[in-house]
Amino acid sequence: MKKLTVGMVTYDDFDGVYFTIQAIRLYHPEVIDKIEFIIIDNNPDGAHAKAINSLVGWNRNTIRYIPFSEYKSTSIRSKIFELANTEYVLCVDCHVLLVPGALAKLLEFFEAKKDNGNLLQGPMLYDDLKGFATHFDLVWRAQMWGIWAHDERGNDVNGEPFPIPAQGLGAFACRRDSWLGFNPRFRGFGGEEGYIHEKYRQAGKQAMCLPFFRWVHRFGRPNGIKYPLTLEHKLRNYFIGFLELGKDITPIYEHFKEFVPVEKIDSILETAKTTPQTTH
Repeated sequence: MKKLTVGMVTYDDFDGVYFTIQAIRLYHPEVIDKIEFIIIDNNPDGAHAKAINSLVGWNRNTIRYIPFSEYKSTSIRSKIFELANTEYVLCVDCHVLLVPGALAKLLEFFEAKKDNGNLLQGPMLYDDLKGFATHFDLVWRAQMWGIWAHDERGNDVNGEPFPIPAQGLGAFACRRDSWLGFNPRFRGFGGEEGYIHEKYRQAGKQAMCLPFFRWVHRFGRPNGIKYPLTLEHKLRNYFIGFLELGKDITPIYEHFKEFVPVEKIDSILETAKTTPQTTH
């Protein structure tokens, strides 16, 4: 019986999808019979879709392919939790690798009822596979709310879980029925990190670092970024998220003044306030 859904959203990144899924199948054999995969293709008419479908064709019993082209957004990851057939869900970027044993330990953690409905993450290893970031400090820098940081409690791979302010969302997990969801008005890239962690805290839960749950994220994009990534989307999403959570938007305004004329910030803020809620 399947226990864990591993889901990802992709936009013209067959290589990432291929190596993330095949690495799990090769290097986590002890739990592979307990896993289902979901791929949501946010550009199903793009150049990579045919190759992704070919991979799915070889593995139809374990991989589900979901085309989704209604709008473009990294927040579509919420749909993985809606589509999952398992009690536990792990959402990964389609270019993330998990250290051997991490999935088995994650399942053990869930099965022991230690998650308490919290949002679960782990240290992100740097490319030397030695240094790592356990969390984000919620500081504004370079159009992002969050900078990589290191907590000494993450050094012991067998150490106790501990609460964190936030973390990059390359890999995050929770029980399907405890997922709180991204704001359905988010579009494009940005605004989710920090926001979803604060949403859990406001609900009386925590964002937790599990020291054993280590992962590697491919940042290099020699062929360029294919999905929509604009400053306007990021700014609008931050405003939407902060307004939802009742947080002061002044820090957003002050940070983005360095990059955007004040008149445009005001215009984007008005759009964030007035865009109707959607059902997606």
